[in-house]
Amino acid sequence: MSQENGKTLKDAEGDVFRGLEVVEDSCGSVTKMLGETIEQVASGVDIYSYKQPIGVCAGITPFNFPAMIPLWMWPLALTCGNTFVLKPSEKTPNTAMILGRLGQEAGLPDGVLNIIHGAHESVNFLCDNPAVRGISFVGSTNVGKYIHSR
Repeated sequence: MSQENGKTLKDAEGDVFRGLEVVEDSCGSVTKMLGETIEQVASGVDIYSYKQPIGVCAGITPFNFPAMIPLWMWPLALTCGNTFVLKPSEKTPNTAMILGRLGQEAGLPDGVLNIIHGAHESVNFLCDNPAVRGISFVGSTNVGKYIHSR
């Protein structure tokens, strides 16, 4: 990461460790994803809630926090039962590939965490793809408005 975007080693460690905090929280959130049952809230009335995945989620991330921000996104999406497509900044592709490799080494099945590279055309692909049901974005206001307008 230091070679790729110029962070000092200390800043790079902070980037990774702040992201890992979300990974830990995601791992502990699995039991909260089950929904709930409340019986007899009123005479003859029970409440059942179900939480269901939305499908394919995507994340478009900036260059300045190439580990932390993706780690804010895909662990939560996977915990909720979704698959994830990460589109990192074209300035920091290697950090994203390392995160993907670590996901594979941790046992993620093929196709659960996916990474695509590119600039504008990759963003358009994600925005226009009907299979993508949710997009998370961190970056400039102008790009955020562009993504929202698609």
